[in-house]
Amino acid sequence: MSDLAQSLASIRIPDLAGKAVLITGASTGIGAAVARAFAAQGMKVGVHYNASREPAEKLAEEIKSAGGTVHLIQGDVSTAGETEKVVEKAAEAFGRLDGLVNNAGGMLGRKPTSEYTDEHYVKVMDLNARSVLAATRAALPWLKKQGGFIINTTSIAARNGGGGGAILYAASKGFVSTITRGHAKEFVGEKIRVNAVAPGVIATPFHERYTDDQTMELQRKTIPMGFVGTPEDCVGAYLFLASQTLSGYITGQIIEVNGGQLMP
Repeated sequence: MSDLAQSLASIRIPDLAGKAVLITGASTGIGAAVARAFAAQGMKVGVHYNASREPAEKLAEEIKSAGGTVHLIQGDVSTAGETEKVVEKAAEAFGRLDGLVNNAGGMLGRKPTSEYTDEHYVKVMDLNARSVLAATRAALPWLKKQGGFIINTTSIAARNGGGGGAILYAASKGFVSTITRGHAKEFVGEKIRVNAVAPGVIATPFHERYTDDQTMELQRKTIPMGFVGTPEDCVGAYLFLASQTLSGYITGQIIEVNGGQLMP
């Protein structure tokens, strides 16, 4: 465990203990870091994964070994009907749902506009946009029972249009940012707060898969803080937005976590 992860684990936010949360796309990267942090607060954590079974199981064992409560849920949230099943399994496992983190997403390859296909468009939008809408809709009956929170993971790409070949990904994250604000207004009467976190360049499997070393270095040079962030650098924003005590008067907001690369 890194020094930052240890520091996060030592923080205590009393109002989070005992609450149940589902995190989609939680087997690696930001989702996994958030799952560890929530579990360290005494939250019951639903860890969703699709293909990354081994990392998800390893994460679950890590949380259990530290005394946390975790439930693994497998499902392809880019497929119609699967997202709802994932939410229901998490809620049924804990008997309640106090929070939802819509974190699942991906670029699915860099393709310029001249090369994208209708099939690629549908896959990107289903994974990054439709899954957020479907998971939120499925979680609503549970969240309405006592109020709660929704945190969506959007991206700096939603504001700057994305890098080379990432226009569709950027557009899908623009959807996530917009629906965050819309849902915040729609659900406020149910005592459900809806916010988002927009990571910048973060060292995760996402960039390992789609960004070469040269491009990463070029991106690093555009960050005023001078370094690429880690998943743990994003965790504080999620903890803050999950806590009614810390952010009870905050909804419809997007926290940019990017080392100063974008200053709206």
